[in-house]
Amino acid sequence: MQYITHFQSPIGGILLAADETGLTGLWFDGAKYFANHLDLDYEEKDSPILEQTREWLTIYFSGKEPGFLPPLHMVGTPFQLTVWKILQKIPYGKTVTYGEIAKETALQKGILQMSAQAVGGAVGHNKISIIVPCHRVVGTNGSLTGYAGGIDKKVKLLTLEHADMQHLFMPPKQRLLSNIN
Repeated sequence: MQYITHFQSPIGGILLAADETGLTGLWFDGAKYFANHLDLDYEEKDSPILEQTREWLTIYFSGKEPGFLPPLHMVGTPFQLTVWKILQKIPYGKTVTYGEIAKETALQKGILQMSAQAVGGAVGHNKISIIVPCHRVVGTNGSLTGYAGGIDKKVKLLTLEHADMQHLFMPPKQRLLSNIN
């Protein structure tokens, strides 16, 4: 059984989901894969895991590194789980490229190379955003691309973490969409 609750962050509403094992989902309202893989049978009810997650988010959105993780229950393919574990190692306020994650994934799997596009697919389907920091992944050329919660939120999260964004840029297509909204 999954339990859900809502959290209002400074950059938008967030849906949290957890089971008895750990946090299973954290999605910005309106995200590309919003509530993807949320059980059809869930209950809106608080739990210790959801309370810990709200505490983590409160600290995070105050501009500090929380220093702890709520229990996580990540469900995905073996490939996705490998990529998501690598995401968890990205330090607060730092960025890495899809290519760097692809190299690390290949190394862990004992193969010569891995497709950055395949890694991008796994990163994009991360169900526990922010805590599993997919917003810290950028294109090889510094492009701020590929955040299911929206590029504007990716920029806000990296800014909150005081990440060095001098070499990062928003792709022209994303700039155009930002100006329309």
